[in-house]
Amino acid sequence: MENIHEAKTHFSRLVERVMRGEEVVIGKAGRPVARLVPYVEDRGPRVPGGWEGRVRVADDFDELPEEVEAAFRGERP
Repeated sequence: MENIHEAKTHFSRLVERVMRGEEVVIGKAGRPVARLVPYVEDRGPRVPGGWEGRVRVADDFDELPEEVEAAFRGERP
């Protein structure tokens, strides 16, 4: 992980690493805050139906359990 100061100082080197396929994480105070990743060209327009046959919606999908419904109304059990 690179810190922000190092990233600013060596930005062109980081971009070169990313161009070779590496992912670079930039951190602040030892915590990750950003990622530099290779740019991927848009693959074109999306085609609907790509998940057809792979996803199943349960028969009771629209039914909310009473205790959950009560919680939305602010009621406690």
